[in-house]
Amino acid sequence: MNETRHSRAGQAELIVDETERAVAEARNGLKQYDYGLQVIQSAIETGRFRLRPSLVLSLQREALAGISAYAGNYRPASVEIVGSDHAPVGAHQVPELVEDMCEYVNGNWDNSSAIHLSAYVMWRLNWIHPFADGNGRTSRILSYVVLCAKIGSVLPGVPTIPEQIVENRTPYFDALDKADAAWKSGIVDVSEMEALLSGMLATQLKNAYVSAGGVA
Repeated sequence: MNETRHSRAGQAELIVDETERAVAEARNGLKQYDYGLQVIQSAIETGRFRLRPSLVLSLQREALAGISAYAGNYRPASVEIVGSDHAPVGAHQVPELVEDMCEYVNGNWDNSSAIHLSAYVMWRLNWIHPFADGNGRTSRILSYVVLCAKIGSVLPGVPTIPEQIVENRTPYFDALDKADAAWKSGIVDVSEMEALLSGMLATQLKNAYVSAGGVA
């Protein structure tokens, strides 16, 4: 199992120097996380949340602003995921499939658990792979936004679920692969991703408890 995966597509990169790009990605990562927190806080304050394609695009824009000419836009052509057997759909299918993903979350908001909806978004956005770059980063923060909005709380504790995934990507990739395999038979089965996120949520909350003076 490869411990890294990345999209490979024809795209207009605005930063070619690797060091400069790494600095920009780190800076944008913080901005993307802050934007996600704003969305969560708004959902808590208003008591309303609907997943829309505009949010997906906005989160990706935060990650790729100043780095890619396609920041905030769906990929215009096909894309390859290096390190994965999954072949993403054609670019012409992306907008409709992102709409469908949003409709699944919104339609199941009241009768599905936060973990399930979060796991579904994590998998489905990666499966669609709507962007030339930033798919993984966007799926992780979007999944976390859905989780927190559904729970109705900005979750305490560090490392957060997205941070834990980045620290050890292999279980994350395995969970994506299992969901991909199930979908080949037309079955939505994100149970492995649910188990992964459940464990990471427990770790995050336990760390918050310990930081508050609790005994591990």
